[in-house]
Amino acid sequence: MKFQRKFGQNRKTNPKRGLFLVLLLMVVILLWYNAEKIIGTFL
Repeated sequence: MKFQRKFGQNRKTNPKRGLFLVLLLMVVILLWYNAEKIIGTFL
């Protein structure tokens, strides 16, 4: 019970950090999928 309460507090203290990590992950995935197309245009 105490463990779950600590986790709940941690999530509320850093909401921006979580969003930043999600956005960073999305950008990396987009670049990874578009890498072949971008390289294809150069070659």
